Amino acid sequence: MSLRRFLPHIATLPAALMVNAVLSGSASAHVKWFCAFDVAGQPLGLANVLCPDFEVLAGLSVLLLMSGCLAEGTFFGDAVTRSLDRATRLVRDNTEMRFRCACGFFFVAIWAYGGVLLTPELKTQSTLIGVLQLGIAAGMLSRRTMPLSALGIAVLFAVGIWNYGIFHLADYPVFLGIAAYLALTGLQRDFFGVRPIDIVRWTAGVTLMWASVEKWAFPEWSYPLFSSHPAMGMGFDPVFFMRAAGAVEFALAFALIWTPLVRRLGAVILAGMFISAIAEFGKVDMIGHTLIIAALLALIADNGGKKELVRYPWLVPVGYATSLALFLAFYYSAHAVLFGTSLT
Repeated sequence: MSLRRFLPHIATLPAALMVNAVLSGSASAHVKWFCAFDVAGQPLGLANVLCPDFEVLAGLSVLLLMSGCLAEGTFFGDAVTRSLDRATRLVRDNTEMRFRCACGFFFVAIWAYGGVLLTPELKTQSTLIGVLQLGIAAGMLSRRTMPLSALGIAVLFAVGIWNYGIFHLADYPVFLGIAAYLALTGLQRDFFGVRPIDIVRWTAGVTLMWASVEKWAFPEWSYPLFSSHPAMGMGFDPVFFMRAAGAVEFALAFALIWTPLVRRLGAVILAGMFISAIAEFGKVDMIGHTLIIAALLALIADNGGKKELVRYPWLVPVGYATSLALFLAFYYSAHAVLFGTSLT
């Protein structure tokens, strides 16, 4: 789609993507759980990714992120913050217990599902893995045993790297963030002044930004979903829709590592996307996204953390462009080194 053909969509795209995020959430389904994929395949060349559509979508993302930053600290922003605080008080007061319940449910669920290491596409035949999963779930019953459960999650992640490679497991650093949260919370400590919830926030952001680049690099993995779930495309061309879906997800993931109100609003939209996708994709999607949904709910409720960047909204374009360049460069460079593929 040329830039000239794209321009008429500018007025309708934000509203359409918001409707998709809140109501359908189909683009939030993890494609590796439902479609064939080849991690070692040739990704779409950077010359094709960095097209006029991509540039306009990135510009819109920066504009919306800056709007959120400019609103923060104003009367309107303060009103939204107070509303979020009131609406999420019970969630905030029970963050630790909710994480423990979510982890207990998740590891019992994947044990009952059978043959799953950490996520649906990571398969295992080992009975010892099932025992470890139940042990991790049991560790949620006491704060004293939470660090042991955290160690168990790290072991599962290491087994995943051994069986599937580090590039594949780069999709899931949020599991390490959850493990760090459980260990630090169980020990009642922070990480050199960094709160456990902030470690979860950063790893969730990294996870989703990596997944966004994957949407641009391998859009063809998702094309079968447009046949089985035609409503997810909202009438857009699948090629353009995957560019837009990646742009939306990257912007929202970037929001998670930014200022307090921006990250809470980003978490609201992301949680809506993941929760609404469950109705479309069912039990597998619900189980697979349990922990990231729990993390997003905690971030929506979180009213702490540092607020220095609120006074510098002009840093958004710099931070966004730097993050985008780094993730694209690292994804394509790592893929080329590990699998011998071309960058162009």
